[in-house]
Amino acid sequence: MEHTTHVVADFIATHSAWAALIIFVAAFSESLAFLSLVVPGTAILLAAGTLMPRGILPVWPVLIGAAVGAILGDGLSYWIGRRFGKAVHRVWPFTKYPGLIPRGIEFFKQHGQKSVFIGRFFGPVRAVIPLAAGILKMQRGRFWLANVASALIWAPTILFSGAIASAVAERIAPKSNLGPVAFLVLIILGIGGILLVFARRRRAKTS
Repeated sequence: MEHTTHVVADFIATHSAWAALIIFVAAFSESLAFLSLVVPGTAILLAAGTLMPRGILPVWPVLIGAAVGAILGDGLSYWIGRRFGKAVHRVWPFTKYPGLIPRGIEFFKQHGQKSVFIGRFFGPVRAVIPLAAGILKMQRGRFWLANVASALIWAPTILFSGAIASAVAERIAPKSNLGPVAFLVLIILGIGGILLVFARRRRAKTS
């Protein structure tokens, strides 16, 4: 997946006219229960964010593409859950990860309808929360309110995290023995590690 991220980042760096569409597809894939397991959507968004401070990518089209992709990806997951119910357990790739949907359902039961909002920011269960909401027949209006609100926060958070990491790397890396790219990777991994620890502690408190 790392190779895929590099290829996509290189492409949008040299073909910025395609950036909004590609970011839309990445965000959609990251939010859709089926594709999130095989497409490195978050990594692509972070990589795209690193190109924003240098003016390589158009900021507003990329932000809009990410937000709309996230909204529609969650929306489709929710529709699949409502339409097919627990039968999705028998569909690939969930047959390969049998515990994923039960975890999403458990998360939804623990946090109630607000789970659609907060679940957007928890990587391991992000894409299956809307699916679980559909399976458990969450009210449509409340789902779409939480879906849109969380996407409008999640999209700029991911993109600007990459932008900030890139700015820090360009400022600090020359003073270290690492190149800017290696330093940037370390920053992103550090941010991811902090978020993972926070998510696990939060989950431990609620269990």
